[in-house]
Amino acid sequence: MKNKSLYCALGFLVLSIVMRLTPHLPNMVPIGALALFSGVYLKRRASFLVPVLALLASDLFIGFYDLRLMAVVYGSFALAAVIGWLVRKNKNALSIALGTLGGSIIFFLTTNFAVWLFSDWYAENLSGLLMSYTLALPFFRNSLIGDIFYTAVFFGLYEAVPILAYRLKIILKLAQPKFWL
Repeated sequence: MKNKSLYCALGFLVLSIVMRLTPHLPNMVPIGALALFSGVYLKRRASFLVPVLALLASDLFIGFYDLRLMAVVYGSFALAAVIGWLVRKNKNALSIALGTLGGSIIFFLTTNFAVWLFSDWYAENLSGLLMSYTLALPFFRNSLIGDIFYTAVFFGLYEAVPILAYRLKIILKLAQPKFWL
């Protein structure tokens, strides 16, 4: 199927935007899975573009925030796409699972460090940094659960498309009436 990767990525992009705009548990959205998927299946430039477009489009409705924090958030998903490049070289269930975990950890570490660094929510010392990470653990749990779930859905659907298309083709062929003259 020509352009299967692009069509799936665009479908997952739309789903990611919708999921960010609908009620959900904090951080339980498919952007990390979208970034990993894009890194594995799209060309390098597009692999950055797809998750950034999903974030930008949904941020238009959700609202923008501190540009420094936004840069870190967007950058963390760009790094998840880079992880996808590594997964692409040896794509299997284990490398996808490790890529998912790596993306979740990078998001947790970078965004919470940025919140500590750029906001006045925490003391500007090691204790404040540790407090930032400690209070963010429930969000990390949600991110990890969402990343695992959506990665399984995205990669599973992508691999199932050719099988489903083949079966649909057979069903449609069998359903055609045959006229014998």
